Amino acid sequence: MFRISGLFAIFLLAAAGVIGGFCSAVSARPLTPAERRYFPWDGILPECGDPEVLERIQSRFYDRESEFWKTGLEIAGFEEVREIGYRSNGLDYIPRRYCVGRAFLNDGRSRSVSYSINKELGITGVGFGVEWCVAGLDRNDAYSPACKMAQP
Repeated sequence: MFRISGLFAIFLLAAAGVIGGFCSAVSARPLTPAERRYFPWDGILPECGDPEVLERIQSRFYDRESEFWKTGLEIAGFEEVREIGYRSNGLDYIPRRYCVGRAFLNDGRSRSVSYSINKELGITGVGFGVEWCVAGLDRNDAYSPACKMAQP
């Protein structure tokens, strides 16, 4: 059996930490903004209150609620829509615009909705995609807790 004394074990752990830190600093890649890549993204995204964005959220919310959860809930409209972040993850990531607002549902309640507009993440990889979460209706906890993971 091989035995390591406590002091020697501490030395090995410290040495591994120093070497690991050095290796990660050496192998760190330079940040290349998305606009200067071989296949660049231009970063031009619709605004948070763009009707096409809001209609897409309404349509997909209706589809999910009627087909999967069978609740009959629909978003009747939006209010207090505002941007809370643009490219918050960094310039070298896919451009995203983060937004929040209030969604008015057909059951008479209003709920907070968090969403991001993502460059070229539509179904065909062209245009924009929208990821959204309505607080209290994230039944599979994809953006838990309370849609916080849909925000920057």
